[in-house]
Amino acid sequence: MKTLTVHRDNRPCYDILYSTSLSDLSSGIQNAGLGEHRFVIVTDTNVAPLYAEEIAKTIAAVSGSMPLVYAIPAGEENKNLDQIRALYAFLIEQKCDRKTVLAALGGGVVGDMTGFAAATFLRGIDFIQIPTTLLAQADSSIGGKTGVDFDGYKNMVGAFKMPRLVFSDVRFLKSLSGLQFASGFAEIMKHGLIKDRDYYLWLIEHQYEIEDRDEEVLSEMLYRSNEIKRDVVEKDPFEKHDRMLLNFGHTIGHAIEKYKNFTMTHGECVALGCVAASYLSYRRGYLDKETYYEIRDMFVPFNLPISVDNIDEDEIVNITKSDKKVADGLLRFILLRDLGDAFVDTTVTPEEIKAAVHEIHYEETNE
Repeated sequence: MKTLTVHRDNRPCYDILYSTSLSDLSSGIQNAGLGEHRFVIVTDTNVAPLYAEEIAKTIAAVSGSMPLVYAIPAGEENKNLDQIRALYAFLIEQKCDRKTVLAALGGGVVGDMTGFAAATFLRGIDFIQIPTTLLAQADSSIGGKTGVDFDGYKNMVGAFKMPRLVFSDVRFLKSLSGLQFASGFAEIMKHGLIKDRDYYLWLIEHQYEIEDRDEEVLSEMLYRSNEIKRDVVEKDPFEKHDRMLLNFGHTIGHAIEKYKNFTMTHGECVALGCVAASYLSYRRGYLDKETYYEIRDMFVPFNLPISVDNIDEDEIVNITKSDKKVADGLLRFILLRDLGDAFVDTTVTPEEIKAAVHEIHYEETNE
């Protein structure tokens, strides 16, 4: 078992445990001071049949009672306040109190919703993360961002709530579809692009092992990806400065995701956003042409798109104006100076964003 500790205010806040043994989940819960607490496992209708019973038995061994299991309907379209209200009602009906611990078992949607419920139910209760997707293990389970979508706008309602524990088991990744695995990998590529050139190149060198889901390689990949996010989050837990860099590719990516009514995966949209942001970095003279095309083309071997069809470029630009990263009328856009060197720019214009969207618009670029 490997452990990565996330700090807050220079003090240990929670551990990320990397293990393929559920006994380590039990010890992690105990070490986090959550033994003998009442647990509610929050999962979704896809994950529940696969893992809920096994995880419930593992938690029961340390908590002393069998956890309740609550399954949210699977899918991004259910990441909303109506489903949070239903979860609140369940917790109230089951007489849950401030010592109840929520266990998020699933992907990013489940983790975000469970964390938001934990942050707001009875003014805050504890929760742990047991991420089952690559997207959640690599990114969303770490850092304390929680929330739901609102009227199609991504993560518009939320709160910062740190988990008490993250348990990461690469065996969960074996059950993912190729589409979902690729979706998570987009965030991993993002981490390399914004902070670590050598890691980005390592990912390319280990393409085949990653695609084969080699457990040793995946474990090494996740640990470094989590280190990158951990380091950023520790410096800026509430997204005032450096944490904004983690939004590389997300401004245009989220706009496409909303425009497509969530028919594309989050990772597919992030990949498109990364290509668009890299194009803007090239257009502004930060990246040379060869580096831009290398970044763009390296998404392809990992089964991620670099162009999209059937979009309205003007509408994509309009959607970005409602992005959470707009402050005082200025959009905080993430650009690259080089591989592994990202920065926040507040001067990107709507015309530039449209040019970047045009670059990834399949129908336009192939006329």
